[in-house]
Amino acid sequence: MTAILSRQLGKNGPQVSSIGFGAMGLSAFYGAIASDEERFKVLDRVIELGSTYIDSADRYGDNEDLLGKYFKKYPQQRGKVFLATKFAIVVLPDGTRAVRGDAQYVHEQCNKSLQRLGLDYIDLYYVHRIDKNTPIEETMGALKELVQAGKIKHIGLSECSSDTLRRAYAVHPVAAVQIEYSPFSLDIEHENIGLLKTCRELGVAIVCYSPLGRGLLGGQIKSPDDLEEGDFRRHLPRFSKENFPKNLQLVDTLSSIAKKKNCTTGQLTLAWILAQGEDFFVIPGTTKIKNLEENVGAAGVKLSKEEEQEIRKACENADIVGGRYPESLSASLFGDSAPKKA
Repeated sequence: MTAILSRQLGKNGPQVSSIGFGAMGLSAFYGAIASDEERFKVLDRVIELGSTYIDSADRYGDNEDLLGKYFKKYPQQRGKVFLATKFAIVVLPDGTRAVRGDAQYVHEQCNKSLQRLGLDYIDLYYVHRIDKNTPIEETMGALKELVQAGKIKHIGLSECSSDTLRRAYAVHPVAAVQIEYSPFSLDIEHENIGLLKTCRELGVAIVCYSPLGRGLLGGQIKSPDDLEEGDFRRHLPRFSKENFPKNLQLVDTLSSIAKKKNCTTGQLTLAWILAQGEDFFVIPGTTKIKNLEENVGAAGVKLSKEEEQEIRKACENADIVGGRYPESLSASLFGDSAPKKA
């Protein structure tokens, strides 16, 4: 298997595996959760394959606790991993969600994450969503203090607007922006959003979550009925009974290109995203070792300029229906911070 190439994370960041691992699915949102022993086997293989950028969050079920148990059992693995986690999403007693980025909360949550992980520092700490009531300058000021205290090494933002990124960067360098990007979601390129342009201007890495369209491009989901009870994708507009068949048309187009390349549709997709620039990283998630091995196999897929353009044309011509999230969660995408205090 071709080794995963590392890339520099941001203008002044470390070398990190370009194909990372999104650990969320090991703990939440995709149906039944496996035993610790089974999940440890997945993490073992992740590290063995060199997919050593591991992405977690404090809102992914027991994910940080799981990683903490793993590193406690296998302390030799910690030094091989570039670990990212996130804070800012609060689940209220009635089950609704809020976002907090105030300084007190930043410090509290970092300490709680470190405790769960059993570590004394986090490699990359993301603001998971942008607090519309707290100026980003306050959030970044607290994160800067955490860097100075040695509790975090690098700062990231997730689902931020271009303007929020600029304001954040003025306080302290931002290593990465984590955003949904796939053949189904090219939003960061759109002129009215302008996030890709701003990232490149500032030298900020683009870390792509859900690069396989939440499994649509994995080729195994043929109908929403294939999803387990309890799988959150059942609530996503793109997976509705009405929209799903229409969205499969792009999958079929990409599958035919992949056949010509002797690779899977998922591998073609990951290779295409990585070909968008040296500043792109992907963090596909899975609970199955065979899918993990397939994803990492994308490192061996090289696309010609013509193939890249063919895929882009297919993406741009596709009639994608349904939003990325249900309406209730869409308001926090490309989030604008509260105005700067005078």
